[in-house]
Amino acid sequence: MEENKETKTEKEGEATAAAPAEKPAKAEAPEGDKKPAAKPAAKKAPAKPAKKPAEPLVDNGDGTITDPNSGLIWKKTDAWIDTHKFYLWNGHREYVEQVNTEKFAGHDSWRVPSKAEAATIFNKEKECIDKNGSVYYIDPIFERGGVGNTWIIECSDEKIIRYDFKTGVDTPYPPADIWASIRLVRKEGDPTNLPGASGGDQPADGQAEASDTATATEGGAPAVTNVAAPAGGSKKGPLKNKRPGGITDAERAEMLKNAKAHAANKKKG
Repeated sequence: MEENKETKTEKEGEATAAAPAEKPAKAEAPEGDKKPAAKPAAKKAPAKPAKKPAEPLVDNGDGTITDPNSGLIWKKTDAWIDTHKFYLWNGHREYVEQVNTEKFAGHDSWRVPSKAEAATIFNKEKECIDKNGSVYYIDPIFERGGVGNTWIIECSDEKIIRYDFKTGVDTPYPPADIWASIRLVRKEGDPTNLPGASGGDQPADGQAEASDTATATEGGAPAVTNVAAPAGGSKKGPLKNKRPGGITDAERAEMLKNAKAHAANKKKG
């Protein structure tokens, strides 16, 4: 019996020794040392609806192109295709007035576009071919053979700015003999843009008077256009280009000099 008691006691001691010691209670961190509770994960913003693809431009079959995305109506051809001439900024009204006097496509509200309007038809995914066979980025629904730039209404005699359809950038130039083509636009509800009419792209004084404006021909030589007011009215008559043949360098320089002098006198007046 004594032996059994000793054996039992030994086993109980072994069991006690094998039992893991109780871990001391973890001291609670002071109130100021407690870590803030983790913030719940932010909810994901709902996905934005896919951008509606632009509607294609529409050829109206009358020499005009409608952009249903902007509501603008463009002339299918530019000034170069129509006249085979470039224009100085101070001579751009010649072309604008000619198109409006003829009431092209039944309207006389054609005008030079703004920078924002010109940018609506610049599209790097579209390619049109210019007069030299180079690419510029507008829809080929427009007539090929034009020029990849246009005057814009932000231009002035003091700040010459031309919009480039090859880069999508409006580029300022020093007041000098910078030539450009012209791509005309209109929108339903635009006022008439005939000479002497209020509003639109016309001379500030609205007066019809004899003027000489220099334009550039394909060979680079300027052509002088004489515009005179018809008797008994204030509107200018149809514009006729008097292109002299065989112009010498001296004659060309003289024409440019006269055109600049006329523009300066007009500005002073």
